[in-house]
Amino acid sequence: MTSKLIQTKFIFAMKKYLSILAIAILVPFFGGAQDLADALRYSNFQVQGTARSGGMGNAFGALGGDFTSVSINPAGLGVYRSGELALTPTFGQTSVETSYLGTSMSDEKFKFSFNNISYVTAIPTSNRSESGIISVNVGIGYNRLKDFNSNAIALGHNAQSSLLDNIASNANQGNWSDYYEELAWNTDLLLQDDDGVYWHDLEEGGYGQSQQKSITRQGSIDEYTLAVGLNFNHKFYLGASVGITDIYYKENSTLIEWDDNNDINYFNELQFDNKLRTTGNGYNVKLGVIFRPTNEIRLGASVHTPTFYNLHDVFDTKMSSSITYDDGSTENYTALPDYIKEYDYDLETPLRATLSAAFVVAKQGLLSIDYEYVDYGSASLRRGGDGYDFVSENQEITEAYRAVGNLRLGGEYRLTNAFSLRAGYELYPSAYNDEAFGASQPNADSKLNIYSAGLGYRNGGFYFDMAYRYYDMLAYDMLYPAPVTSNYADPAMAEFNTVKNRLLFTFGFKF
Repeated sequence: MTSKLIQTKFIFAMKKYLSILAIAILVPFFGGAQDLADALRYSNFQVQGTARSGGMGNAFGALGGDFTSVSINPAGLGVYRSGELALTPTFGQTSVETSYLGTSMSDEKFKFSFNNISYVTAIPTSNRSESGIISVNVGIGYNRLKDFNSNAIALGHNAQSSLLDNIASNANQGNWSDYYEELAWNTDLLLQDDDGVYWHDLEEGGYGQSQQKSITRQGSIDEYTLAVGLNFNHKFYLGASVGITDIYYKENSTLIEWDDNNDINYFNELQFDNKLRTTGNGYNVKLGVIFRPTNEIRLGASVHTPTFYNLHDVFDTKMSSSITYDDGSTENYTALPDYIKEYDYDLETPLRATLSAAFVVAKQGLLSIDYEYVDYGSASLRRGGDGYDFVSENQEITEAYRAVGNLRLGGEYRLTNAFSLRAGYELYPSAYNDEAFGASQPNADSKLNIYSAGLGYRNGGFYFDMAYRYYDMLAYDMLYPAPVTSNYADPAMAEFNTVKNRLLFTFGFKF
């Protein structure tokens, strides 16, 4: 009895874990609900900005003098000695290689965008003594925080599970959704026996179908900033900014399962299409300080309040099937929900804090480092449009996510008065706890590495910077949610290796 009880508790814990994990990483299949996936998607970002900053790993918390620094430490605005206008067009390529059930696939996407547009004016005070407040600088501009654009495709031959497992198990638990179970029922994919138990043809036929899932993501998180920086004695720099963030996220996914060997009775094919679009705005405040004890050393610190978002989701699904009956006839069905689902809700992202240091080496080069603290478990969903309070979802966020320390390193070497070389490295650890919901999390060891290099040119009031940035991240996702009962096998994990290549070009004018 004891052994059986332990086994039952273990199975229950695993099913709960896999179901919540599916919510966390499978937006297409739970896109109609607001959950921990939304919290992480809009809280986890890496500032992009200008080519100079990008070429130095965005380690600009103690350096300043570049508009990207305003999104890291607004005290960097006080370092400016003159006005500036800057523009940064960016060319991007994102490739995703997948491995699923022994089959490898790849897809890619190209995108042109603007990472940065900014204007800074430096206003010297009437103070001529080089003490007190030397200047008041004001900046307004835009930095891109996150780029969602990517294409991915996964393909494999599955002998043990199907999307229909999740749908049938949910139906048997009384969980009936107009966007999933209802569609499967109306396309003759979900069946019911005389005892009222829901089932599907693949479980009767022993599975063995091919599966393909394609995912297309579009959009970005952009920040529009108004900032003020003060220069005290060329030793202390203080800054404050108000950021208005804009989110546009669109994800379309298609899952196809088909009986390519004609081994399964009745079932020929299913296709499940899922669309999610999220739009919204938020605001935050940043405060920062930079201290220059000597000409060679700069120390910086900054804090970012949470970003308070108001978001709007639009969610839709469609299911199609092909079924061959006993009389030899084949019927094709398509089902849609009665209406597109829309929902308003608020999101509060985590507070961020950064400590920075920079060292000037013999007036010929510099080294800089940023350490950024973010507790992803402190993100919270709030105020659903229908009055929903998200208590259980916020508990899951706390259990699934952890605090991390992000690291940014950068260097610059001045070749001549006109030309400089740059390099950088960034490390962003996984936001997932090692364990959650009674089991280990497969993405706990995933991390984002960014390698960068750049070249700068200065000539009078004009400058031109270029940078190359290489992103590399490995993650694991399921193609569809796990069943909520133990009589079905768990879905296999797919491996997603995402590589991004970015070319940044900044054109700037000082006046």
